[in-house]
Amino acid sequence: MAKRNNEHISISDALKEFVQTNNLEKGLNKVNVADAWAELMGNGVNNYTTSVNLERDTLYIQLTSSVLREELSYGKEKIITMLNEQLGKEIIKKLILR
Repeated sequence: MAKRNNEHISISDALKEFVQTNNLEKGLNKVNVADAWAELMGNGVNNYTTSVNLERDTLYIQLTSSVLREELSYGKEKIITMLNEQLGKEIIKKLILR
């Protein structure tokens, strides 16, 4: 049974403690990365995106357009920087476009 905490804490602090206690950080990062990709890239790129997978520090993006994949490959570093800024921490170190 979990230890009861008698002092008053905010909801955000309680949720952070819950996430850390139950080792949910990796799963939340995967969801947050997919949301950040959709938000930053917009509808134009999202229409051609079939999957967004985060494994360790590598982000795998599956695209249906080879032309779009080639265009995005020129700006990989900028995309990584933008995604990490959106997430508020450095999660992604490598981007692989498929």
